[in-house]
Amino acid sequence: MMVSYYNNQSMTYKAPAYSAARHKPAPPLPVARAVREIADDVVVWRKLRGLTQAQLADRAGVSLNTLRKLEGADAGIKLENVLLILRALGVLDSVSRALDPYESDVGRLRSDEQLPQRVRPKSLTGSDG
Repeated sequence: MMVSYYNNQSMTYKAPAYSAARHKPAPPLPVARAVREIADDVVVWRKLRGLTQAQLADRAGVSLNTLRKLEGADAGIKLENVLLILRALGVLDSVSRALDPYESDVGRLRSDEQLPQRVRPKSLTGSDG
């Protein structure tokens, strides 16, 4: 059966009602593992706080579906929503501190250096050509 995407009266093109799903390559294994671990940690924190999914979603200001996606290790949710959920769980400050470069050995060792305004890629060939 042939389907016409033209409006019969004006002969204008009408796009099909569906769209083809885009295929995204699987993330590297360490990234997939981290997504799963964060999802599991969110579930544990929620249960330790004695909250249902609906209560946490309401406190975070996100939809229940968004929280379920996060807890299901769906990496397709916005970072802002992840941070809102972590804030509602009371662990956002811990995450911020964990990412603070000056809390690491490398950051402390280089803290006296001035950060460059731009970072240019280093030569991969080893020659300064």
